Amino acid sequence: MLIALDGTDFFSSEEISCARCSETPRKNGRVLYRHLAVTPVLVAPGQANAIPLPPEFVQPQDGQDKQDCELAASARWLARWGEHYRPWRITYLGDDLYCHQSHCLRVRAQQADFLFTCKPESHATLYEWVDDFQRNEQLGRVVQARRVGKKHFTDTYRYVHQVPLRNTDDAVMANWLELVTTDARGAIVFKNAWATSHAITDHNVAALASAGRARWKIENENNNILKTKGYHFDHNFGHGKQFLANLFATLILLAFLLHTALDWMDSRYAKVRALLPSRRTFFEHLRALLQYLPFDDWDHLMRFMLQRLVPNAPDTG
Repeated sequence: MLIALDGTDFFSSEEISCARCSETPRKNGRVLYRHLAVTPVLVAPGQANAIPLPPEFVQPQDGQDKQDCELAASARWLARWGEHYRPWRITYLGDDLYCHQSHCLRVRAQQADFLFTCKPESHATLYEWVDDFQRNEQLGRVVQARRVGKKHFTDTYRYVHQVPLRNTDDAVMANWLELVTTDARGAIVFKNAWATSHAITDHNVAALASAGRARWKIENENNNILKTKGYHFDHNFGHGKQFLANLFATLILLAFLLHTALDWMDSRYAKVRALLPSRRTFFEHLRALLQYLPFDDWDHLMRFMLQRLVPNAPDTG
């Protein structure tokens, strides 16, 4: 199972602030007050939905003079929830920020695996080792051709075991894999690389790369939906003096989690959502109906909407 980690802003202002705000100095001399959260999600390649998990907020910590940050919040999340998810043998996904010595050690301490984006500019020592293995022709290599419609692509995987994350004697020794996808003309259409604690073979390198690419779902299938598809995650519903902004953010995440579960488990809800073109339209219908009509329960509301959207369809919910 894959859990993707990433941080996102859900409030920013130069005028409104509270004791839990992070502060970012601006070039104009003013201060931008922000609320951020790490919003972990369960993801899977080929699965459109992402399942939101409890967030961890980036905010001033008691007894700490240094401003809080995304990586520190992720460390707190692991300490709080790592043992809970341990039986599921989790692999944690993250961008290059998470491909960090201390964070990889935290993941391994939870008896979990990591599969983090690994960029050359931030991992010079690791890529020096990769180049040495390449010169000695010791990199594993797998080439696979595939077709998408009328388009032809070639996926080239390279991998190597036991390369250091940094230039120290105590460096974490990770395994490295790279995927380069080219089109029929040989032009590169995708390139990325990851560091992982998983052993890599010719047989699983493609699956590992596919898992690594699922990390983007935390942005597209979670954060982007929360901000642009009717949930108004980054809207200031009320800032409060301490915890109110975080409370509203948590309620929105709970709503999104409930809708994801309903999409899988409530057949009437799934049919209604399929008949409406967007989440925004669905929310508009709910808002208008509930302004004027009483419903006995959620199921009554879904039956009513379905009967009005498709009057002659049999109710098989």
